[in-house]
Amino acid sequence: MKDIFSLKLYTRVARLGSFSAAARECGLSQSQASRIIADLESELGVRLLSRTTRAVVLTEAGAEFLSRIDPILVALDEAEHSVRDTGELRGMLRMSMPSSVAIREIIPRLAGFVERHPGLRLQFLLGDRPQDLVKEAVDVAIRLGRLADSSATATLMTQIERVVVASPGYVLRHGEPATPEELTRHRIVGGPASVVPSGWKFRRGELEMAVDLEAHFSTNENEGAVAAAAAGFGITSTSEWACRRELEDGSLVRLLSDWKTDDIPVHAYFPMGRATRAAGRAVIEHLTAGFRHRVIHASDT
Repeated sequence: MKDIFSLKLYTRVARLGSFSAAARECGLSQSQASRIIADLESELGVRLLSRTTRAVVLTEAGAEFLSRIDPILVALDEAEHSVRDTGELRGMLRMSMPSSVAIREIIPRLAGFVERHPGLRLQFLLGDRPQDLVKEAVDVAIRLGRLADSSATATLMTQIERVVVASPGYVLRHGEPATPEELTRHRIVGGPASVVPSGWKFRRGELEMAVDLEAHFSTNENEGAVAAAAAGFGITSTSEWACRRELEDGSLVRLLSDWKTDDIPVHAYFPMGRATRAAGRAVIEHLTAGFRHRVIHASDT
């Protein structure tokens, strides 16, 4: 059997559907990557990839081989980690999450963790749009909101308060809504966090209601929606995480604070299931403990 590097290269070519992209990741030329995979196919006696001028796709045998070597490569990483006396994590860990979450909450919480594990390399894939986690070889994805697949291998990390906010200038010009129904008379800023199929939900005591709203300004990135609200474009609904800084510096103010909204669950999703690398589980445990400590600390003050 070929060396581990060849197998890892194969998994990247298979997922990316590109020799050139996989070669760049591994520090190779395209011709070198192609030759290594051709040697692997020759040794196995089977074609793993179908090559066309437009794409590289898995053959049936290639898909079967990929599904079997993935857990083996993970197990090798685990075995190496288990025999290290220091407990230090090593290798590459790929994580996927929304940009706003990474910038405002996750990256600031990882400085101490990466300091303790200098051999660990972190690669973040950021964006508010869903990504192909298998193709991108993501070890852990952090997702806000309800999981589409309730049977997915996931861990609830924490829950975030949802808030309705606008700039002081907007409130001064257009007034402050006294009830959720009055939102229909205001300009709405739409973003990934504010898109709720059943409308913005509110409750106070025994009273519950959902308000359907049409965005006057919308963006596919939550940071853009928060920036637009702070600039006075209108009212938006988002997580407290996404606008804490603006609430603290006064560029945004909370509206309808006497009404409750549904909290936003934060999950760590593991595409590899139980085969998730130790580094992925360790990062999530570190982050979850930090979130739990914050909640306890806030309740004490």
